[in-house]
Amino acid sequence: MNWRWWDITVPLHDGMVCWPGDAPPEVKQVTFLERGDLCNVTTLRMSVHTGTHMDAPRHFVPGGASIDQTPIDALIGPARVLPIEDPHAIRRAELEKFSPRPGERLLFKTRNSAGSWTQPRFDENFVYIADEAARYLAACGVRTVGVDYLSIGGFRHDTVETHVSILSAGIAVIEGLDLSLVEPGDYELFCLPLKIAGADGAPARALLRRPT
Repeated sequence: MNWRWWDITVPLHDGMVCWPGDAPPEVKQVTFLERGDLCNVTTLRMSVHTGTHMDAPRHFVPGGASIDQTPIDALIGPARVLPIEDPHAIRRAELEKFSPRPGERLLFKTRNSAGSWTQPRFDENFVYIADEAARYLAACGVRTVGVDYLSIGGFRHDTVETHVSILSAGIAVIEGLDLSLVEPGDYELFCLPLKIAGADGAPARALLRRPT
């Protein structure tokens, strides 16, 4: 069988957009072959919530599981990319028409995909998951959710509430996806975070595929 692949990971680079208050990402080459060094070496300094990454329950839930305890089955398997039309937030009324099912992996493609990642500064008005929608997804038994900007919760609205509703329900969270070249529909998802012991999150590489 032949497959078409989509890399939905945002490339990490020096000075890329990050959540306000986080340390600006620093990607710096420190040794150079052309200068006579033995090899090329690059250092990386950033929050674990930079670019494409995953949140662990302990990010917002006291005593919650850390990222190295994330079940692999939540991160590999069938997934649906759902088109969201609301320009402000993902809300229950719009989600209901998609009939989320127990165990599903859902990735939400919003207007964020059309421009938020190309802005040089943080987009304070990105589309987020409203808490009433988060609680609905939890009640549906969804396994995994993914969003196309830096947070499932808004910058000014439902930041803590949405995270608590999703993470306390045991739903795996992928943030910072690049869905700009992905059409809504059914795919297979592959998303593996770095295995950082005890951490509240980790950078991840995320891919989609479907048969050609």
